[in-house]
Amino acid sequence: MFKRTFQTGLAIGLVVAAAIAAAAITYERYDTKTLKRTIRRDAVLCGVNKGLPGFATPDDKGNWTGFDVDFCRAVAAAIFNDPSKVKFVALDASERFKELQSRKVDILSRNSTWSMSRETGYDLYFPAVAYYDGQGFMVPASRKVDTAVELDGSKVCVQDGTTTLLNLADYFRANNMRYTEVKFGKLDEVVAAYKDGRCDTFTADASQLYALRQTMPKPGDHTILPDLISKEPLAPVVRQRDDDWMMIVKWTLYAMINAEELGITSQNIDEALKSKKPDVMRLVGTEGAYGEELGLSKDWAARIIRHVGNYGEVYDRNVGKLGIPRGLNQLWSNGGIQYAPPIR
Repeated sequence: MFKRTFQTGLAIGLVVAAAIAAAAITYERYDTKTLKRTIRRDAVLCGVNKGLPGFATPDDKGNWTGFDVDFCRAVAAAIFNDPSKVKFVALDASERFKELQSRKVDILSRNSTWSMSRETGYDLYFPAVAYYDGQGFMVPASRKVDTAVELDGSKVCVQDGTTTLLNLADYFRANNMRYTEVKFGKLDEVVAAYKDGRCDTFTADASQLYALRQTMPKPGDHTILPDLISKEPLAPVVRQRDDDWMMIVKWTLYAMINAEELGITSQNIDEALKSKKPDVMRLVGTEGAYGEELGLSKDWAARIIRHVGNYGEVYDRNVGKLGIPRGLNQLWSNGGIQYAPPIR
């Protein structure tokens, strides 16, 4: 009798333990209370690059600037009416998705490429494309290379744990070219190897190459080739199963793009609040309840524009300074492909 009772109790205990473990995994990956936790904390936790000019760079006092940084400030402005209510967490490429999964950050705004395997493999969601990019190559100008098809036999520096590795292999194989892969886990190790001449080619997203060229002792001694060998849609990232938070992140970006299309800037937002144009009224919150449907205030988008600016303003003051042509990131009406669904 005792044996049977003990075995039964043991079985029940194992079932309970398994249920608790399953619940823990579900809570870990499918947490649905990010907005409530963010409001209670009074700050957005934003995962960013450890240092990439134009996108996320801290100064010696810990003040962050950059395109990705400003996006997180826009989310904070929408929620709190205060863009300073953000805590930036610097993350390596190898740890960024796991740290988002484990709730170390609320949002990842860290030049991350949207791909199917990342959504399915990490149980994450990329709400919308913030920056259209593509993988390119940088070489010493002394090599006198004009196009990527002249890179046969190159020693290529590349960062491990990124989509760059597969793109590199695919490109050289498709063009029947040979190369030697020189890979490192951390970006600063890749940069150091290139500077030291341990490789004669550096591959990464084109935006990253433009940014890193600025850090070279003599930027003019390095050429960024015109070829782009991949599609790299860079997007903010959030956890799956948290639709309320995902909607806020997605529509923060769309509000900024719509604002640029409508000609609403941080300088004329007060005039926009007086506008009688339906599209403008819906965006700034003087008509409809679109912000309240997101769990925010009526003027959520006006807060973003006032404190951070529209998409073009954020681009120009950060990425534009690197000399990167806006290209695909122009509005659809200006020859690019940045296009936001309407607020209506």
